[in-house]
Amino acid sequence: MRRRNLLRGLALVTAAASAVALAGCNANARNTASTQTQTATTGGTLYILSDAATQNYDPAKSANLATTSLALVHRRLTAWNVAPGQPAAVVPDLTTDTGKPSDDGRTWTYTLREGLKFSDGTPIRSQDVKWGVERSFAPAFTGGGLGYHKTLLVGGADYRGPFEGQRLASIETPDERTLVFHLARPYGDWPWIVSTPAFAPVPEGKGAEADYSEHPVASGPYQLAEYQKGVRAKLTRNPNWDKNTDSVRSALPDEVVFQLGQDTTVISQRLVADSGDDRFAFGASFVSPAQLAQLQNNASAKQRVVTSKSGALAYLALNTQKGPLADPKVRQAFQYAVDKSAYQIASAGSAQLAGDIATTLITEGIPGREQYDLYPTQPTGDPDRAKQLLAEAGYPNGLDNLDFVVANTNNLPEKAQAVQASLARAGIKTNIRSIDRDAYDAEVTGNQVNYDLTLSSWQPDFPSANANLQPLFASSEIGNGGYNLSRYRNPEVDQLIERAQSTVDPTEAGRQWAEIDKKIQQDSPVVPLIYTRNSFLHGSKVANFFIADFPAYPNYLQIGVTP
Repeated sequence: MRRRNLLRGLALVTAAASAVALAGCNANARNTASTQTQTATTGGTLYILSDAATQNYDPAKSANLATTSLALVHRRLTAWNVAPGQPAAVVPDLTTDTGKPSDDGRTWTYTLREGLKFSDGTPIRSQDVKWGVERSFAPAFTGGGLGYHKTLLVGGADYRGPFEGQRLASIETPDERTLVFHLARPYGDWPWIVSTPAFAPVPEGKGAEADYSEHPVASGPYQLAEYQKGVRAKLTRNPNWDKNTDSVRSALPDEVVFQLGQDTTVISQRLVADSGDDRFAFGASFVSPAQLAQLQNNASAKQRVVTSKSGALAYLALNTQKGPLADPKVRQAFQYAVDKSAYQIASAGSAQLAGDIATTLITEGIPGREQYDLYPTQPTGDPDRAKQLLAEAGYPNGLDNLDFVVANTNNLPEKAQAVQASLARAGIKTNIRSIDRDAYDAEVTGNQVNYDLTLSSWQPDFPSANANLQPLFASSEIGNGGYNLSRYRNPEVDQLIERAQSTVDPTEAGRQWAEIDKKIQQDSPVVPLIYTRNSFLHGSKVANFFIADFPAYPNYLQIGVTP
């Protein structure tokens, strides 16, 4: 699929209005729900303080994670079971199971649970799920949403949604509880795909209007009772939601109120003060390194900061189609040249706050991930080894004038300077070019090959190594808006990716993805830097607050408050 947000891991602050993660600053231990927060009770109001001015509740336009705000209002065919110390698992949500594959994984059949209802009291039928998926293809609804399914469903490439009178034949609804999806090729991760927002039901025939986000028909435990752009979004209980049909949502608060358009510094100040309604609130944006340092001197606030174990992979992409970087041995020199500890300091002021050193491409908390290091060295790097590899590749005097382009957001120019300094020790001289975010996105995902190096990060859209590797390293993702920023092209890897995607058995697929991870790193198209951590602060009355190994955000579906 083509994504909208290139710096997805680093810039998930833009999505954090709907996907909060609390992270911590205790150098000796990470806070989790089991050690820090009280047990929540049913009732009360949970407040979420967001720096975003808007909150999108249209599933066709949302890239929201399956454990965050959209899932309070809309259920999907499947959901995520996440817990600290455990890989994420796909589980049924609206359905009785995670899908029955046939035709070697080209066909997937689902049965809806009995007794499901929308917030208006009408039954949720298979036709409503089909309609919801079809809406996501309409040109008016394509901005912002995830689109993995659009190229997988037969006929999806040319389909333009249901509002022109056309229906998608590859989604069959033989009765009101059965859905059959016909895919263009075998795809073992289809159970994860149907956990994405587009697979939330929308009453058949509704949702043609552009502002459906402001008055959606809910299938989850809450309904949108009030929405004021830049002010607030208020969720109240959906009287037709049945807890007995929902295993992933606790729905503890009576109300959930998003306070929108808040300044991030003010959010932190309010939560530190911990008074009034702010005791029942948490922030939807990352706490900055400077703010975290200040919190070290506030015993009360310090105890209300929680650290994600891991998060997005931050990496240095090497343009494999440009000059000397076309040589794998030259690229391998970068693995030793980069001082990853300096990148940590530039990112968050300390290794603990920034995240652990990365050596793999698959992020932590993903099933099948294997820990390895093909280029073992100290966190500070090994410039002598880098120089040796460059000399063996025919560059005894190092490399000059490499174009190092970064976006001028998220402290990236400062991070680039840290990388630049470490590369210089190995005789690799770079020129940093910091440009506007829109111009940056156009350049690095476009078809013109200008830059040599760039910094980025990536957090997968669903908990599968497929979502780690295919978007970044499949040759189909070079240019045309794709996110293969290293312009890496390896026909063998393309074949291995397609084979792993076609493998229905998750254990076998995980084994294959781990091998692909190593295969790619042998070619060294990127230098893994760190697995970023997310830091967030909450009020003293927020309970059941935890961050699983994946995603690096709290599970909104379990959070509550205490009296």
